[in-house]
Amino acid sequence: MSKKIAIIGGGNLGSAIAEGLIKSKFCKPADITITKRNTATLKYLANKGVQVTSDNSKAIKNCELVILAIKPFQVSEVLNGLKKELTSKHILVSVVTGVLMEEIETTIKKKIPVFRAMPNTAVAIQQSMTCISYINATDVQINFVNELFSTLGKVAMINEKLMDAATVLGACGTAYAMRYIRANIQGGIEIGFDATTANLIVAQTVKGASELLLQNGTHPEQEIDKVTTPKGCTIAGLNEMEHQGFSSSLIKGIATSYNKISKG
Repeated sequence: MSKKIAIIGGGNLGSAIAEGLIKSKFCKPADITITKRNTATLKYLANKGVQVTSDNSKAIKNCELVILAIKPFQVSEVLNGLKKELTSKHILVSVVTGVLMEEIETTIKKKIPVFRAMPNTAVAIQQSMTCISYINATDVQINFVNELFSTLGKVAMINEKLMDAATVLGACGTAYAMRYIRANIQGGIEIGFDATTANLIVAQTVKGASELLLQNGTHPEQEIDKVTTPKGCTIAGLNEMEHQGFSSSLIKGIATSYNKISKG
């Protein structure tokens, strides 16, 4: 199914979605319109054939799918400016953190298909983890939105009440993974590697470990057991990390982020 797409908000996430859609060839660049007040920063997308404008209403007039990629405090103002243009032909997808679908529907005062999607910044390279919820949508519309985000990575359909948790695990999780990778690189430098080589080894090792879980459908402990021999260096390192609170500090960090997002 071919649809023209409007991305309202050309910040980091909105522009990353546009880049991912272009790379995946889900649609033609000319079928994507992206908006931002300062359109000069989107020149690189315009050079790829994407329609760039500062006019939100103009952007959605000829588009069937509208992706809302703005800051939470901008939602009311932007939606009030768009509600006259939004019709039953539109599918509205919000990637805004913390704004409920019910709030969106109340603001626009129209019963149209509304989705919430929580991708992460890896959407730009088609490796996002995106969690999706929806209301008022048909099977065809659900399949279309699922297909769109599936071209940008993996997708999980979830209940909206889990969206805050999905934000922490899937979006904040990118930062947590990067911090682990950074620490691993520092350790690699300490034991003799230069920074560039350590970066390569660690990044590829983490990528390979993730692929083992995704492709084999195994539990992490199964893969850990495969490289952990009696009295070996792996178990010695793992035990020291646990003594220093590695797992518990990570779990506490996730819980702290969740408390922050859920309580505002």
